[in-house]
Amino acid sequence: MRDFAVYRRALLTRLKELDSRLHQIEAELDEPHSKDWEELAVEREDEEVLERLGESSAAEVARIRAALKRLREGTYGVCARCGEEISEARLVTLPDTPLCRDCAAGV
Repeated sequence: MRDFAVYRRALLTRLKELDSRLHQIEAELDEPHSKDWEELAVEREDEEVLERLGESSAAEVARIRAALKRLREGTYGVCARCGEEISEARLVTLPDTPLCRDCAAGV
């Protein structure tokens, strides 16, 4: 059995970073709007970007929580589709991945 402590720490660190990012995004979205029409248009565009970043971050949080659940259940590092072991190189690159390289590629 492989030792996944390093991945657990990496996942928890990333989760903390994302939590901080989501709070910053939320705070920026809650700021009052300008009364100037041109500035308001720019602010709205910025808000759309922030909303997309927030959605992306929230999706990553969900993937990380699922990976942490797999760690607790003892299924981390095992492909959720084929049941084969996920390579160390893939876990280093994508510690929240539930799929081996072949299954992720649709092979």
